[in-house]
Order: sequence, then C-alpha cells, then structure tokens
Amino acid sequence: MATQGQQGRAAGWPPSKAGGILFGLGLGGFVDGIVLHQILQWHHMVSATGEHPTNTVAGLEMNTLVDGFFHLVMWLLVLAAYIATIRAWRQGRLAPNWSFHFGLVLAGWGIFNVVEGLINHQILQIHHVRDDLGGPLSWDLGFLVVSVLLIVAGWLLHRRGLTSLE
Repeated sequence: MATQGQQGRAAGWPPSKAGGILFGLGLGGFVDGIVLHQILQWHHMVSATGEHPTNTVAGLEMNTLVDGFFHLVMWLLVLAAYIATIRAWRQGRLAPNWSFHFGLVLAGWGIFNVVEGLINHQILQIHHVRDDLGGPLSWDLGFLVVSVLLIVAGWLLHRRGLTSLE
C-alpha cells in the first residue's frame, strides 16, 4: 500500500505555496523589526501614539515590550512556514525550484509590508516609517511603493519558477 507521500510524488502534486508565503510574511516582519525598530531606530510598534514616547524610559520600555510581542508573532509565522514546508514534503509534493519559492518569499514580504503599512501607518497611525523625523507621509508612501514592487517582482519570479515545473 502506497503512503500519502508516495501517492503525491506519483501524482506529481505541485509544490505548496504556503511555506514560501509564510516565510515571506515572517521574514519581512523580522527585517522590519530588526532593521527599522532596533538597528536604525526609526520607529517602534507604538511610537506615534503619544502615550508611549520613545524619549522617556517608560515609553521606551512599553515600545520595547510591544516590539517583543511583534517579534514573537513573526517567529510564529516562520514556525508555521516550517511546518507547512515539512507537511508538503511529507505529502510528497514536488520540491519547489528557487524561482518558485523565492518569488513567494518576496511576495509574502511585500504583502506583510502593505498590510502593516496600511493598517499601522495609515489606519491606526500607531507608528510611521520615520517617527524619528515626525512621521512624514512621503516615507510611508515610499514604503508602500517599495512593498508593491516586492509583490510584483516576487510574483513574476514565482511565475517563472512555476512555468519551469510544467
């Protein structure tokens, strides 16, 4: 009797998209949190609320705590990506080629940025890309433009990888 993995390989099931998208979402969040929050210190999760200013110890403590929860969620997304990837492998799906997978990672990163940019920067206004400069709209809009370009480039790269599977 064939196992599910053997049946999947025999059927030529296409690679799963879930792992690549989830890796992109999580890794995109890590880039945001590590580079923009910690290294450049342009903003933190709630740095534009006025209730938690980063120029006070209490405000910086709250921002650091919320940043920590943000990183925890990003870690959970990467864990979900890992589980989805192992699950697809155990199902016997075809392994993705680099273009297929990396394209989805880039698209996932762009999706993360668009959602984060629209919700946190524009709707909730809990922070902006450059709170250290007073939150100029041009930086938020530039962030969204770059994010859309990540999605488009990632999708095109993914499509190129998809056609080489056929």
